[in-house]
Amino acid sequence: MTGGSPDDLLDGLAAGDETAFAALYDRCGAALYRAAATVLGSREEADDAVQDVFVALVRAGDRLRGVRNLRAYVFAAVRRAALRRLPSVGPVSLADHDVAAPREPEAVDADTEARLARAVAALPKAQREVIALHVDGGLTFAECGEALAVSPNTAASRYRYGIERLRAALGAEVKE
Repeated sequence: MTGGSPDDLLDGLAAGDETAFAALYDRCGAALYRAAATVLGSREEADDAVQDVFVALVRAGDRLRGVRNLRAYVFAAVRRAALRRLPSVGPVSLADHDVAAPREPEAVDADTEARLARAVAALPKAQREVIALHVDGGLTFAECGEALAVSPNTAASRYRYGIERLRAALGAEVKE
């Protein structure tokens, strides 16, 4: 059931199969957490947002059978869960991330890390969200667009503008 196919995984989730939920968490849990933490700036709130999503998935049951893109669906769900929690948290802090990134990051000093955290926090919400989904979540621009209910081109533009703002704020190249 929880083999490689998203359809098999969706069928298992819709049927309430615990191994399907475990497989989904194994595939996406860390990236969901990183995306939520980037939006929220709080480990505890990010943990709660991801938990909210998995509880909602359990409750959704058969309604999950209509999902076309499971990965975009769960990232959209974590985005909504994070946004519901947003008023209760402070600014984004990249130093709060305790989950390894999908690619090995370059070593940066504490000053650069703090400058990057401030620059990310200063981005408009729409740009911060697409950067979180693309960089922290590993979503394609098509998946980002689906998760944010915008076109893939809009998602890519928001990403590009956000990266340009980060470059300007840091006064150096920010690797994509």
